Amino acid sequence: MRAAVRAADVEVGTELPEQTFVVTRADLVRYAGASGDFNPIHWNERTATGVGLPGVIAHGMLTMGLAGRAVTAWVGDPAALVEYTVRFGRPVVVPDGDTGAEITVRGRVAAVLEGGRARVDLTVTSGGEKVLSLARAVLALT
Repeated sequence: MRAAVRAADVEVGTELPEQTFVVTRADLVRYAGASGDFNPIHWNERTATGVGLPGVIAHGMLTMGLAGRAVTAWVGDPAALVEYTVRFGRPVVVPDGDTGAEITVRGRVAAVLEGGRARVDLTVTSGGEKVLSLARAVLALT
């Protein structure tokens, strides 16, 4: 893990490094087992399209977790994440194949708050579409 980001080094507009995560159907199976969410829209094409989805979709909480991981990797300390909110905007469609779906996370410091805290606004996309809305993290910096 890298050294923690210091409050003195952060200002409004500071950009987090872009991170891209690949999610495959195998990842969805592993996540289902870990989370206990075995909803067939996350593994069965027929069920997913039968309820009006474009195909099998990633678990929203998996997408949220990957975006959170991008923030904690940047700050260098998972315990620095003190508040985290998102709205699920669009599903991440995961095609059947080895390439999977890419989820790209970009972040920017939107506010420097009292007490050494900073708010980071995230842009999370897949297939050129924004998949999380109002994604924000508040970090306690050293």
